[in-house]
Amino acid sequence: MSTPTTARRAPASAAKRRGEGQWALGYREPLNPNERSKKDDHPLNVRARIENIYAHTGFAGIDPGDLRGRFRWFGLYTQRKPGIDGGRTATLEPEELDDEYFMLRVRIDGGAVTTEQLKVIGEVSQTYARDTADITDRQNIQYHWIRIEDVPAIWAKLEGAGLTTMEACGDSPRVILGSPVAGIAEDEVLDASPAVEEIKRRFIGDPQFANLPRKFKTAVSGLPDVAHEIHDVAFVGVDHPEHGPGLDVWVGGGLSTNPMIGQRLGAWIPLDDVPEVWAGVIGIFRDYGYRRLRHRARIKFLVKDWGAAKFREVLETEYLKRPLVDGPAPVIPEQPHDHVGVHRQKDGRCYVGAAPIAGRVSGSTLVEVAKAAERVGSYRVRFTPLQKLLVLDVDRSDVDSLRHELVKLGLPTEPSPWRRGVMACTGIEFCKLAIVETKARAAELVASLEERLADITADITAPISVHINGCPNSCARIQTADIGLKGQIVTDADGNQVGGFQVHLGGGLGLDAGFGRKLRGHKVTGPELTGYVERVVRRFVEGRKPDERFAQWVARAEEADLR
Repeated sequence: MSTPTTARRAPASAAKRRGEGQWALGYREPLNPNERSKKDDHPLNVRARIENIYAHTGFAGIDPGDLRGRFRWFGLYTQRKPGIDGGRTATLEPEELDDEYFMLRVRIDGGAVTTEQLKVIGEVSQTYARDTADITDRQNIQYHWIRIEDVPAIWAKLEGAGLTTMEACGDSPRVILGSPVAGIAEDEVLDASPAVEEIKRRFIGDPQFANLPRKFKTAVSGLPDVAHEIHDVAFVGVDHPEHGPGLDVWVGGGLSTNPMIGQRLGAWIPLDDVPEVWAGVIGIFRDYGYRRLRHRARIKFLVKDWGAAKFREVLETEYLKRPLVDGPAPVIPEQPHDHVGVHRQKDGRCYVGAAPIAGRVSGSTLVEVAKAAERVGSYRVRFTPLQKLLVLDVDRSDVDSLRHELVKLGLPTEPSPWRRGVMACTGIEFCKLAIVETKARAAELVASLEERLADITADITAPISVHINGCPNSCARIQTADIGLKGQIVTDADGNQVGGFQVHLGGGLGLDAGFGRKLRGHKVTGPELTGYVERVVRRFVEGRKPDERFAQWVARAEEADLR
């Protein structure tokens, strides 16, 4: 594969964007502080300083350029100093928001761990993270309360078990989402996990792909169960009428404050070619991506400007040096895959999916899950892109005993639709960007809806997703939820500025791929949230047509019914 590094003539649409900081056009001079920091010292070099200097000097000895920049390449963010309310988030300098503790993200590509690895993850939490552990919607585990002095010991423990925090954050190829049921699902087109592992083996930690214009998110799955429409690049299982099982390629998806659905390249890729094509796509991003403005640096802006046809042309001619095979689109399932409950594997055994509330667990819980799995002869656990966890390879005769143990751990396998459908980002408890609380709010909302909507729960035939985000960045995918809640400061009935939410309704992926409907001026305060969600859900149940999904109802509903 070619990896051009010299200046060249750009595609016509890009040539009009002079000064966007595109390396391929010869613009190598850094145009913002982040780019300058990366040029001054490659971010991957920071590991040596953490191990040899900062772990000994402590927090006070950390260079600010490392602290708020290069640390991210190893999964480290300073967490929010306690006691700072959301109204001050945008008014304070970074050093005023920084606590002396860190969030640390463990990348778990494909969400796949052994029970031995899960025990190590849990033990690290118990020893170094005050027993904190959150399952993220990118299949990672995130710790809190990490001290810089403990990071080398944490790395030694994790890496000894085959785990890593490398490039879990930063302008780098972050964790690769994969189907949590790869290799066991009866309906998968193919098992794409070998491609996930090969990309990780060949390219994660490779300096040539570790200085990108912005973060780079990947999904590779034989099933449409990884939110492929909103990734920088995604490969989704598809059957070609002539060539058989392979993967369809999507590029340019993403959310945050400027959401975009990815575009199909219309190309069919055999499984063995996925790493090469992935490297071509990320190479285009590295070389042609916009490095001038951070808020326009994601690959989605390049894809929007070029279009899918031009992007495929550059991929084929400059990077792969060969044409790709045209292929069909993936089949869209009637219901989203969330894998909660008991399901048959292709080998006749079962996998069991359990639902924590918004991904919040603990190190102790993860250790006990590993032990419970091993007691029924399972040695594999998976995390999902919906903040759930699965235990694989369970004999049918052992299912009930495992389910009983999971329930005792606070992990029901037959959750209410509200528990099953809720997601939440880190929120103001630990995140410096957040404006409102999310995890505790999610737990409170689930408990209240389970009580207040008990009379119509049986009428909810599919979970209604409620995603809660603490700020506009949409880590919890608010625009693609049935009910998406974006944290912000709002005005209550008495004229006070309080924490609340802008509401997005009727977003989705799959059959309902698109972004939620926003009502002009419609916001709810935190205390109003439960009553608002209850009101909208009751109106949906009363007014829907037979087999109508929530997103379909929202699209035709009168605005008064959505307030």
